[in-house]
Amino acid sequence: MIALFGLLFQACNNTKKDSTGAADSVNAVKDTTTTGLTGIAVDKDDAKFAVDAANGGMTEIALSKLAAEKTANSKIKDFANMMVMDHSKAGDELKAIAIKKNITLPDSLNADSKKVVEDMRKKAGDDFDKAYVSKMKADHKATVDMFEDGAKKIKDPDLNAFVVKTLPTIKGHLAAINTISDGMK
Repeated sequence: MIALFGLLFQACNNTKKDSTGAADSVNAVKDTTTTGLTGIAVDKDDAKFAVDAANGGMTEIALSKLAAEKTANSKIKDFANMMVMDHSKAGDELKAIAIKKNITLPDSLNADSKKVVEDMRKKAGDDFDKAYVSKMKADHKATVDMFEDGAKKIKDPDLNAFVVKTLPTIKGHLAAINTISDGMK
């Protein structure tokens, strides 16, 4: 009885744990050597990539929904709407792969991403637009690098195919936000 209470208490306290950290922890102890569906071994680094990609996508969606509401700039609004659509589609594809491969993905933004969204929520007008464009440029540059690296290192064929398929879209986002940024100068 005491052990059960201890486990329940610990489980309740874990709700405050960072979502990506929680997903990484579950994946670290989960037997991902066979998925039950495919029998394919899932590399821990592949699972970590999937967790990071999922959090990045959810962050882009949250920031872009905010941008679509707050900006008066039609180019930024169009970009933000494209981001929500493209990242939602990619997120759904990644979730399907994760289910098939027995990879746990975060169910919400991690603490760092939540802070960025809250900080952006406090901005308005040109300050918001500049901060959003700057964040999108930095995030997409980092994501292109992450996906290019992933395309070379990911061992799981389904996850690798997702990365290779998604990379041109991310590069397109980077080019689009760079064009918007250049137009703001």
